[in-house]
Amino acid sequence: MNNNILSAIDIGTNSFHLVVAQVNDRGRFKILTREKEVVRLGKSSRDMKYISEDAKERGIATLKRFKLISDSFNAGRIRAVATSAVREAINKEEFINGAYEKTGINVEVVSGFEEARLIYLGVLQALPVFKKKILLIDIGGGSTEFLIGLKGDVIFADSVKIGAVRLTEGFFSDGKFKPSLIDSARIYARSVLNPLIRRIKEYSYEMIVGTSGTITNIGSMIYSINQELDDEATLNNFTYTGLDLNNILRKIFKCGDSSQTAKIPGLDPKRADIITAGAIILEQIFYELSIRQITLSSYALREGIILDTIDKESGNRNLGVISDIRYKSVLSLAQHCNYDKTHCEKVLDLSVRIFDYLSDNFPEFNLSIQDKEFLEAASLLHDIGHSISHSQHHRHSYYLIKNSEMLGFNFEELEVIANIARYHRKSHPKQKHENFSKLSELNKSKIRKLAAILRISDGLDRGHKGSVERLEFVKRGKTLSIIPISEKGFDLTLEIWGANLRKELFEETFNLKVNFNK
Repeated sequence: MNNNILSAIDIGTNSFHLVVAQVNDRGRFKILTREKEVVRLGKSSRDMKYISEDAKERGIATLKRFKLISDSFNAGRIRAVATSAVREAINKEEFINGAYEKTGINVEVVSGFEEARLIYLGVLQALPVFKKKILLIDIGGGSTEFLIGLKGDVIFADSVKIGAVRLTEGFFSDGKFKPSLIDSARIYARSVLNPLIRRIKEYSYEMIVGTSGTITNIGSMIYSINQELDDEATLNNFTYTGLDLNNILRKIFKCGDSSQTAKIPGLDPKRADIITAGAIILEQIFYELSIRQITLSSYALREGIILDTIDKESGNRNLGVISDIRYKSVLSLAQHCNYDKTHCEKVLDLSVRIFDYLSDNFPEFNLSIQDKEFLEAASLLHDIGHSISHSQHHRHSYYLIKNSEMLGFNFEELEVIANIARYHRKSHPKQKHENFSKLSELNKSKIRKLAAILRISDGLDRGHKGSVERLEFVKRGKTLSIIPISEKGFDLTLEIWGANLRKELFEETFNLKVNFNK
């Protein structure tokens, strides 16, 4: 295995994409190979609530091939990210579990917001737009993502449930493109897009960038009118106008069926049956936003996955284009819920001190950098449930975090953070709790350890005054003394009492007796 070789897999509604990249010491990467397979994971119905058995088999077979390719490059890490089709499927766990059992690949499911952010990271590697405020548009198979970004920061991001496969299944499932159905699809697309378009109009931006299948395929058709297209990379930084789009739309809409559409120069024949629907979506976006021109990026989600993975695994919080988006999104949610800044930052400080001591002195506890990040997030967010009600606020915190769609985190990571916050008080994690029992054993273990630390840290700021300024640690056999210190001489009786109330889970989890006295 070569830890400098990374594989990124984009599990889309229409296609699966693989990128294998070599990473250098400066955190930059070089693409070694690319693969694409049309899988149609979301081909079943307009609502895309179920992955059929055939689609699941096609998807897992493709992942097997991608695994073989990754292994041939000796990739040290394979990261697979699933979007709309898996995100919305009621049987997504069957696909995720099947993929892991048969390939060893752990499939991450990301929100539409996070999908847009990852695409933005990819775009920043392909186009010189870091200092420009851009509107990014990505029409996928099951959803369309919009993002407004500047200097690596996400200003606005959202996703709408309309894509080329979804619209095709709703209006053109027989492969016929009747004028009446085209008109109906236009009306439907406009109605679905309109609420989000209204929000986008509240922002300004300097440039519009488009990525992925529909937008780049239309670009290749426009490009092919005047010259031969060598490969998709040729389209990077290629710009087409609203007039160019209208000319191609007339060609597409004249085709009575997909066999005719497939003959249009520049179009990938495998997209012939869904390009009409995709074109309708793009047409409505151009019209509603009065777009004059759009610039294409040959990099998108899979390249963004590579860069995001480099960032996470290096522990580097600034690789040039990545701001610490995870920290910013945690802080944004905390502020939105009017968190007690002084208390939560003190709990964070104490949690990190305890975590670092355990990590340095007890390697058998297997505490990782990722665990520390989860603990930091939960420490800042543990009390946000107060924004709903003081009663059962730990449960409200769980719900708010789990459903927050914070940028930088996938659904599994949000579930872990939400559970850590959930167990900062009251009941310990139990199998009878649905939110806990459904998790993997690895994540259950993480939650027990990190919630145990958080409970003590929260207890040590019982008065919400930040009285404890630092901690000292003394280990004698199986007894650990966590000694709170106040340099200013504050009375810490309340804090020690609070910590003693919260220490039971810590003692059970780490098999240590804990006291708070010298």
